[in-house]
Amino acid sequence: MSDDETKARLREAAERLALTLAQGGMQKTTARVMTALLFSPQEAMTAADLCEELQISSGAVSGAVKQLIPIGMIERVPAPGSRRDHYRFRDHAWATLMGSQNAMLTVMGDAAGEGLKAAAENTATEHRLREMQDFYGFMQTRMAALIEEWREQYDTAN
Repeated sequence: MSDDETKARLREAAERLALTLAQGGMQKTTARVMTALLFSPQEAMTAADLCEELQISSGAVSGAVKQLIPIGMIERVPAPGSRRDHYRFRDHAWATLMGSQNAMLTVMGDAAGEGLKAAAENTATEHRLREMQDFYGFMQTRMAALIEEWREQYDTAN
């Protein structure tokens, strides 16, 4: 397979994943920037590289970067001799992303707890809220343990 064919196949795979992420709620441009960095054969890309690769504006790249850096998916990296910002997909990005989901699990568990304080005992409301609280508590405990187990396994293998 030629380099051009390989690049085209990687770009198609990146676009399919970006579409899936957009269908799941991520902004389309943000998903495209993220997958461009994920599937890139380059270690890092500049905003100009991303604009050219994706045929989008620098403002669109800037907006996507502002969303992806705080959630730990990409990072700004130094490039000696260059004044431009360079971005790359972060190591352990998936574990970081899933770890940030623990905050949502906490919020949901806390919301159930607040509802339980107000709900009358032995009612359908109490039953539903108790199940919600138990579920999110269980998921929070298991998620943290799973992420830690994965990191240990990954670090050992690599």
